[in-house]
Amino acid sequence: MSNELTFLVAFATVFGASEAIKHIQSDARRKEHRSRKNNLIVRCLKSCEFSPYLEGRRVVLSGEKLYIDTGTHHAAEFGHPFAGYYLPYPDSKASGLVSTICDDPPIMNWIYVDRWSYELKFGNRSWADDNFPIPWDCSRQDRRLTFGGWEGFLAVKEGQFWGLYFDVDGDRLKSKVEEGTPVLEIELLRVEMRLPKPLPPPPPEIKDKEKAEDGTADANAAQAGDGTSIEANGQAEQQTGQQDQSQPQPQPQPQQQLEQQPEKQPEQQSEQQPGEVSQDKANGSTYPKGTYMKPTVEEEEPLESPAVD
Repeated sequence: MSNELTFLVAFATVFGASEAIKHIQSDARRKEHRSRKNNLIVRCLKSCEFSPYLEGRRVVLSGEKLYIDTGTHHAAEFGHPFAGYYLPYPDSKASGLVSTICDDPPIMNWIYVDRWSYELKFGNRSWADDNFPIPWDCSRQDRRLTFGGWEGFLAVKEGQFWGLYFDVDGDRLKSKVEEGTPVLEIELLRVEMRLPKPLPPPPPEIKDKEKAEDGTADANAAQAGDGTSIEANGQAEQQTGQQDQSQPQPQPQPQQQLEQQPEKQPEQQSEQQPGEVSQDKANGSTYPKGTYMKPTVEEEEPLESPAVD
């Protein structure tokens, strides 16, 4: 009985750990796909005279609104392609939707629904707060764009352009657009952005040139450092010579005094002679160059403090 109980407890522990790992992995995949930049592609729900003109078109940002790119000229650009992802909206638990409004620099703006006209627009947070900035989401399987938990996106013909709206009231914008204006129900598909060609590596000539320039700069810096140290040593030697000249020089003694006082000759020979470098002047500094730290001093031979000019 105890073995069976142990097996059941171990099985429950392993099963619980496996489910926790699966949940963590699923949540990580969900966050990763929601934070990845995507384009928006239009798909018409019903076939009509306008559907071939709008099917598969990209959503672009122009002015302050979102449009369908219906340009026909191959070299003419219309607006900035939507390149956005989900982002937690400030001071809210719901997800907002952001998109770049230009490539250089890559400035981001919030996507929101205008509370008066129901148009899809973009702007900074102060503009989004006064309208409907949340909640944005996507469907579970195809990951189509949703707002408020459902898909109520409409394409409205505005002269030669098609603007994007959201059917907040569920009446196909009867109170927002003039009678007879073409209004089409559409879906907005989130598709992966096109991969651009990677930048080629710099040619070897440029690399060699950069290395040569770096070597020249290092050599110049080393030469400058050597010149500075040589100049500092010259100034120290000049200062030491001036200080040595200011000290009293020993006077020559008569031959008789040298013979009568032979015991004082070693002391006179040990005295500093003119032109010699004193230990506590140029070479007696207790701090190495470029570093301010207290040196280790032996108790038997303490170093003298550097001379003050």
